[in-house]
Amino acid sequence: MYYNAKKERLKNIIYITIILLVALFSTHHIYYKFKEERNIDYNSENLDVIFHEKTGAEVTLSRVTPVTDSVGLSSKAYTFTIKNNLTEEVNYKIKLVNDVKKTIADECGDYQIPLEYIKVSIKEDKNENIIYNLEDLEDDLLYVSEVPALEEKKYSIRLWVAQGSNIPTGSLLHYHGLIQVLENDSLAMK
Repeated sequence: MYYNAKKERLKNIIYITIILLVALFSTHHIYYKFKEERNIDYNSENLDVIFHEKTGAEVTLSRVTPVTDSVGLSSKAYTFTIKNNLTEEVNYKIKLVNDVKKTIADECGDYQIPLEYIKVSIKEDKNENIIYNLEDLEDDLLYVSEVPALEEKKYSIRLWVAQGSNIPTGSLLHYHGLIQVLENDSLAMK
């Protein structure tokens, strides 16, 4: 038997090509599988609301550690995008409401952090953070704005326990909330 370099080179090129194709195919499917889990889309006729976390519109504050606002602003962000599908400006409101269904399902009504101890911030695109005490929100209203025709705006919301609260660190207390986007006084979510 003799060694044929040309056949060996061709065989190695075929093996490498197959390996690269399998790697490319796998990477593509893994990326899009997790992307679809993150981007949860709540649509109305006029607006697309896309939440970029697996939890969608649900927010949870489970780490009870009173912190300053500057530390709270570096906590986990819940991000979403509002896109206008119309050729005219659309007005909308963003609310943060208590997730009553989740509280009942988890049977944790007695373990909720009092709203006066929870701070919340909202940030639109590159603007400054706006910080509120959760109990001071009138009708759970967090933000009012408009999106120009065929454009989109990105938001991030953060929650933390305010410094100076009398809740002990490591407590079992927590908070369940929902982000709601309402356009022209109607809910822009399924």
